[in-house]
Amino acid sequence: MPPEMRTARLTILIDPRKKSVFERLCVEEDATPSQVVRRLIRGYIEERQGRPWRPEAPQPLPRRTRNSTRGSH
Repeated sequence: MPPEMRTARLTILIDPRKKSVFERLCVEEDATPSQVVRRLIRGYIEERQGRPWRPEAPQPLPRRTRNSTRGSH
């Protein structure tokens, strides 16, 4: 699989203890935190869309219906 373009930045806030454990586990896996987060995001996308991720083909978002909107009622 060709490498993906890495041009966007995602900033998250995380509990410092979780960050420390996460970074230690990444070292044990010989992976960078960015590699692991990209893998987690790709898996989440594939799970939600029900198909493999292809970086060369834009993936359309599912259409929201009136009944599927959050916060109604």
